[in-house]
This record gives sequence, structure tokens and C-alpha cells, in this order.
Amino acid sequence: MKALKYIFFLLLIAIIGLAIYIAVQPNSFEVTRTKTINAPAPVVYNKVIDYKNWESWSSWVEADPDMKITYPEKTSGVGSSYQWEDKDGIGTMKTTKAIPNESINQEMQFADFPPSDITWSFTPNQDGTTETTWTISGKDLPFGFKAFATFMGGMEKQIGPHYERSLEKLDSILVADMKKYSVTVNGVTEHSGGFYIYNTVSCKIPDMPKHIQQMMPKLGDYAMKNNIKMAGAPFNLYHKWDEANNTVMFSCCIPTINKVISTEPDILTGKLPSFKALKTTLKGNYENLKEAWETSMKHIAENNLKTDENGPMLEAYTNDPMQYPNPADWLTEIYIALK
Repeated sequence: MKALKYIFFLLLIAIIGLAIYIAVQPNSFEVTRTKTINAPAPVVYNKVIDYKNWESWSSWVEADPDMKITYPEKTSGVGSSYQWEDKDGIGTMKTTKAIPNESINQEMQFADFPPSDITWSFTPNQDGTTETTWTISGKDLPFGFKAFATFMGGMEKQIGPHYERSLEKLDSILVADMKKYSVTVNGVTEHSGGFYIYNTVSCKIPDMPKHIQQMMPKLGDYAMKNNIKMAGAPFNLYHKWDEANNTVMFSCCIPTINKVISTEPDILTGKLPSFKALKTTLKGNYENLKEAWETSMKHIAENNLKTDENGPMLEAYTNDPMQYPNPADWLTEIYIALK
């Protein structure tokens, strides 16, 4: 009997000691992880701001594929939310504030625990990657929450590995998304032609991108300063392509409504006649243009079409990469003149 009282007394002391230990634990917590995501800040932001995307990169979903996720009508932007249910209970997340391409603030409520604050920050790097920081924090924690956290090994242990894995998955998914592309041969069409302003250069084929980055903005600035209205998408007009010598001669062009009398010697005015052409559309990164051209030429050969060697060969950039940060969304139209 004395032994039982002694054991009971020891258990009581242990319980009291544990309660004291839990009670003196911090009344707040914070867990944060940062990863360099190999995608531009707008692309990362767009993936995170819509809760419908979370299922694809969430470490919690990966660990529990039976998790039930419910989406309301609004899943993106301020006021959006979603709900999940797993073996531990029901949780909700809602977005309370967002600065496009810079930061997101959210509030998470899980079971009967107090709400936690979630923050995201997206800092662009010069190489096109993004420092992405994901933080969860809580304060004024009740005894029950601190007891749960203590028995589970702490919030750092519970959340940190999930944040790390989720950010890894987010990175890999975005990299894969940006590589998606398609080449569609639209068929024979009539290009309307028209006036355009242009500048021309001859260079090595690998040097084309850096020349385009210099030439197109100069044309755009000239058009804006002189109130010249664009009549369509900017395009490259190819005059000579010599793979044997690794050289190319091409013009960067902006279509105009009327003929423009240029006041700068390196900006000229031209006019394309209307012409019959094979049209092909590339949706995706410009690095896939070589395949798009090869697909076009293959289609011409297989369908007994004849190219007009004196006619235009051009590629028009029908949307602006500044407005479409994900390369998978870029649209380029190729026109090859036919006899």
C-alpha cells in the first residue's frame, strides 16, 4: 500500500513538473524557410496566390493523399480561402493581404487551436530567380497548444520539414511548367503586309538574342516618343540565314498604321506586300523557335508546298513577355512565304 502511495506521489510530481515545464514555454512561435526558386517572382507569386495550385506542391498532401480539400468560389487573391480535413482535424486558410509579385499575408486556423499568421515574400534576383520566404507565426498561445507542441517535438520539428519539402516541390513544378510548349501548324493563310519601322543587323546566330534585346526597345522608344501607333505585333524579318557560317542577317520591326518618315538614320521605314504564307504558332519559350521553324519546313515538304525564296520569312511576337512572365505563355507566329 505504501508502495502504491509512493508511486502515485512520484507520478503527481512528474505531472506537476511537466505542467510547469509546459507553462513556462514561450507564448509565441515562428517557423520560417527560404529557398531560391528558379522562376521569376511574378511566376512564383501567381502559383502561390491561388489555393487551387497548392495541392500540387504541398508536402502535407504528398504525405496524406487521402486528405479532403474543399474549395470555395474564390480561391485567388485577397479574400480567397480553402479548407482541408485530415485525421487530425479540419483546417482553413484565407488570404488577408497581397502585394502582387512581392508578398502575401494569410491566416490559418486549425482545429480548436488559435489562428496562426502566414507570410510569403518574393525577392527577385538579377539572374531571374526568386528568393522565396515562407513564415508561420503565432502568439498568445494557450496551455493546450503549448502542450500539443511540446508532445509533438515543437513547431519547428512539425512544420519546418514540410516547408522545406513544399518549397522544393514548388521549385520543380514551376521549372517544369515554364518548359511546357507546343508547336501548331495553322496552315496556309494570307498575310496582310503593311508599313513598318525597322533596324537591321548581321551577326553570329548565337548573338541574336542580345541584339534583339537592344534593337526592339530602341524601336519601341522611338515609336512612343513620336506618337507612332503600332498596327500589330512586333516581328523579326529574316533576310539571310547561313548555318554553314553560323551567321544571320535580320531586321527587328514594328508594324505601323501609316508610312513613317524616320528622323533617325538607323531607324528605317519599309513596307511588306501582302503574301501567301504558311503560318505556324509556337506557344512557349523562344528557345523552341528552332523546332517550330523545322516543323514548318517539314510540313511544307510533306504537303508539296513551294516556298517563295524572294518572299518574307518572319516571326511575330504576339504577346509581351513583360505582361506574361511565364515563358510557357509566350506566343510567336511564324510566316513563311509560299509561291
